[in-house]
Amino acid sequence: MSTVSPDKRRKMESALNQLKKHTVVVADTGDFNAIDEYKPQDATTNPSLILAAAKMPAYQHLVDQAIKYGIAKGGTEDEQVANTMDKLFVSFGLEILKKVPGRVSTEVDARLSFDKDEMVAKALKLIGLYGEAGIGKERVLIKLSSTWEGIQAGKELEEKHGVHCNMTLLFSFAQAVACAEAKVTLISPFVGRILDWYKENTDRKSYEPHEDPGVVSVTKIFNYYKKFGYGTVVMGASFRNTGEVKALAGCDLLTISPGLLAELSEDHSAVAAVLSVDKAMACDLQKVHLDEKDFRWQHNEDRMAVEKLSDGIRKFAADAVKLETMIREKMLNVKNGQ
Repeated sequence: MSTVSPDKRRKMESALNQLKKHTVVVADTGDFNAIDEYKPQDATTNPSLILAAAKMPAYQHLVDQAIKYGIAKGGTEDEQVANTMDKLFVSFGLEILKKVPGRVSTEVDARLSFDKDEMVAKALKLIGLYGEAGIGKERVLIKLSSTWEGIQAGKELEEKHGVHCNMTLLFSFAQAVACAEAKVTLISPFVGRILDWYKENTDRKSYEPHEDPGVVSVTKIFNYYKKFGYGTVVMGASFRNTGEVKALAGCDLLTISPGLLAELSEDHSAVAAVLSVDKAMACDLQKVHLDEKDFRWQHNEDRMAVEKLSDGIRKFAADAVKLETMIREKMLNVKNGQ
């Protein structure tokens, strides 16, 4: 029989392990070698994370394999590059799925963020590539920008194709409401990027975790979803510090960078659930419905969300272009026998 008191045991236990009792922990990285020790349930990637990982020597074999695949598929140079990109994103996803028991999130090209049909087509292509590798669609979340068009693409993928979607670059309450009404599987409201905006655009430069505008935003969304019984789950994302993470303990999922996972594993302070269904049910929130014009107006009223959504799309698109440029150069070398 153990003689260690519950308080002492908690002091010995890492903040990460305590967090896992309240929340599903997800690793936010393309560097799948970095996640083993933290034992996350799922993992998320994005174009910026894949670009960073694709530059690492450890992953050059994946880049080389994707290029061979792209060349073998034939077509124009642009088509070969596009096929290589899709293959590379899926290749990283496949490696990640060897390390996590749950799901991987793979992102649709941000340059398609305003074209519903193209987003659906790209998503189905990615799901097809996973299928060819023996991975069923239940282990994949397709990430889509939370534009109106992206949300409608998510709705179509879920309803017509049984493809699970992760709506990303989510900054406004209007985006969250529209995603819930579209019945997508999961949303990724950004915490740290909201904090960044407030620090850059207001006189206030520091916040306690519970006052952090990103934490406040995700808390409101979580409470709204739970109070009104939506099936869509909330995965807080884009963290700047462990205080933000701990202030959202109890959220359905939290996707966390390897750097912050390391900090949480070394931290032995107490972590208690902050968010809960019971607290959500007691919240004073009114249910709202948004059609397209209401969504566009309400989202437009939130200057922070408008600026961060467009900025996020531009940054992901820019990193996709950088990755394409890298692939073109390597592809040329392969074709020239170098």
